[in-house]
Amino acid sequence: MKIALIQFNSIWEDKKANFQRAADFVRRAAEEKCAVVVFPEMFATGFSMDLSAVAEEGYGETPAFLAKLARDHCITIIAGFAMMVPGDNKAMNMALVFNPKGKPEATYTKIHPFSPAGEDKHFIAGEHTVIFKIDGVPCSVFICYDLRFPETFRKVAKEAQAVFVLANWPSTRKEHWETLLKARAIENQCFIIGVNRTGTDGNGLHYPGASAVFGPLGGLVRAGNDTEEFLTAEIEPSEVAKVRAEFPFLNDMKPDNTIAE
Repeated sequence: MKIALIQFNSIWEDKKANFQRAADFVRRAAEEKCAVVVFPEMFATGFSMDLSAVAEEGYGETPAFLAKLARDHCITIIAGFAMMVPGDNKAMNMALVFNPKGKPEATYTKIHPFSPAGEDKHFIAGEHTVIFKIDGVPCSVFICYDLRFPETFRKVAKEAQAVFVLANWPSTRKEHWETLLKARAIENQCFIIGVNRTGTDGNGLHYPGASAVFGPLGGLVRAGNDTEEFLTAEIEPSEVAKVRAEFPFLNDMKPDNTIAE
């Protein structure tokens, strides 16, 4: 499976400009025969909590744009956007997956809003993990701060062979980003694909890129620097089954209800 990782330098709160640039990246990914193209968390606006500027009512212009791109280029797209909660003054920080026919394959709402920056005051917490397939390969997706909660990844560990993490992870904690991605790969014996943005946002936060793919034994498959925005990586999902058969660690996981408090 060939993956395009887009270390998107989002133009602050400017969907039109970001859509134009995103379309160019998807076109390039299709030309390079990628199966899937992945954008960071809230790629079309940057990680802004001004809901009037970034959040959409229902599945609005961003999902429509992504669905058309996926269909036009016959490619799977995974990307983040913000959607208002009906009847509420908060939004959902979401990841969308569109298949090559432009149909929604999965939607995921970030389970852990980043409370140290007040995200929980503007965005509700999701409640469910998701499993979807790309070319028959079972996959899952999480968003940024979720990476710090290994118990959440465990919920999909036995089924998913590849897990995507969409992020706006700042340079000040770059080492944490890289270490946690590798840890999630090792402990869950699967491919972890982390896609982070570059550049500086409207809040003055700098982002290191450092998108990375780690294999089921923790080996580094691909890593980005802090400037380039288009990366590709190839993974072999059958490697997951091989590793899990040789080292059947996940078979020894205890169900939550068997662990005494």
